[in-house]
Amino acid sequence: MLAAMDFEQRYRAVSARDSRFDGVFVTAVRSTGIYCRPSCPARTPLVRNVEFFATSAAAHEAGYRACKRCLPDAVPGSPEWNLRSDVAARAMRLIADGLVEREGVPGLSARLGYTTRHLNRLLTSELGAGPLALARAHRAQTARQLLVATDLPVSDIAFASGFGSIRQFNDTIAEVYDRTPSQLRATRRHHTPTPPTPPTPPTPDLSESGVAQASPDSDKSGMGGTGTGMGTGIRLVLPVRQPFDAAGVFGWLAARAVPGVELAGAKSYARTLLLPGGPATFEVEPEGERLRLTARLSALSDLPSLIWRVRRLFDLDADPVGIDEAVGREPALAAAVAATPGIRLPGAVNAHEMLLRALVGQQISVAAARTQLARLAVAVGTPVTVAPEGLTTLFPTAAQVAERGREVLVGPRARIDNIVAICGLLASGELDLDYADDPVAQHDRLVAVRGIGEWTANYVAMRVLGNPDVLPTGDVALRTGARRLGLPDHPRELAAWGTHIAPWRSYASLHLWRASLARIGEK
Repeated sequence: MLAAMDFEQRYRAVSARDSRFDGVFVTAVRSTGIYCRPSCPARTPLVRNVEFFATSAAAHEAGYRACKRCLPDAVPGSPEWNLRSDVAARAMRLIADGLVEREGVPGLSARLGYTTRHLNRLLTSELGAGPLALARAHRAQTARQLLVATDLPVSDIAFASGFGSIRQFNDTIAEVYDRTPSQLRATRRHHTPTPPTPPTPPTPDLSESGVAQASPDSDKSGMGGTGTGMGTGIRLVLPVRQPFDAAGVFGWLAARAVPGVELAGAKSYARTLLLPGGPATFEVEPEGERLRLTARLSALSDLPSLIWRVRRLFDLDADPVGIDEAVGREPALAAAVAATPGIRLPGAVNAHEMLLRALVGQQISVAAARTQLARLAVAVGTPVTVAPEGLTTLFPTAAQVAERGREVLVGPRARIDNIVAICGLLASGELDLDYADDPVAQHDRLVAVRGIGEWTANYVAMRVLGNPDVLPTGDVALRTGARRLGLPDHPRELAAWGTHIAPWRSYASLHLWRASLARIGEK
């Protein structure tokens, strides 16, 4: 992590061209005026010419341009924003989800509980750039990726990336990359245009930098039939830090896949999703050391948000080497870590949905929870009409469950009443839940609500916030796994043991669950 590394440590990483630090920081070279990823193959710059930045936006603000050789923005994101829970990290999550494009800096400030002026001052001090500059850098990265790997018209790319005008788009690309959009597009290698094959485009020959392939004849209306449809088709390749336990995360998601909403197997995961611009579907499959994402969007402007949510779902920005080294130092977990390198903490694509899943899944098996959620989706969810076979509906919103949940949910009346009441609080805004919540504040807010206990609050923190340091000692399966590995299985004693592996207790929990049931995903 940048905050934990001094100048000498970072310079050694650059000298070794250590790809583990790509995305963690960028290296700016005063003599050339460019910034690079740590693994850039160019000659290592002299110490006196180097300075380091936590974000590419900070390098832009300092007057540097992105390296044309190593493409420092075509890497996984920084693990800092998952590990940290301060305002800067929470702001980075919301910026990546496109909040500034949707609500502006005042919306970002309000979500974080700060004035616009104070937030700008805080982020500039902490990250070297204010919220507008950070959002601008994110837009520029998305635009470059689309320019070098798709046939989308430049105007579509500009607005898909979040720019407010073509002029703003042109000026930003020229300033950041020292090239015009047309010049960037001309750098495409091994690019094959996509033939018109709606509704699902064929697999493209992806460029090395790798993100998107769009269907050039896509219907951008986004609506169809009596339900809700999607129009714009696009393909992306997502960079992944290695090692990556693909089998574990795909298995976890498959065990919980809600029929009609999700389709999952050992090497694929697909689902419907409601994004700010409308409904979408996406499918994720392994492709070498990366993941291939195929999506259909109602609005191209949802692309950055979708990428970010999928990255969180698969925990792609984690630091697997650092996590495995830390967790593997615990003798009881050493063999488990060695057997499953690169274990990932599955995230969530929608915070309200994850809370509802957790509530329905309390005190019942995973299979029983899937059955209830499937019935709920069919009965009250919104149908989709243009989607891959097997995907038929959107996961129900909190408002839909609050209105009709009692007709579908089964079980003790008090439990059903609690679920419906909590969904009503979410729908009305009385209960707030977001990716950028402060962990302590979110926990306290949740457990204050009748029907939400410690297990649910902890599970939501793991899945929604990506909190790496949660050990839900009240979970029976987790305690079973601890006992099988020779660890204490009493909640208090297990909690005391967990202090030795902070701040990675969530990843230790995954190993304990796996030990409990032989495969991840049954709890």
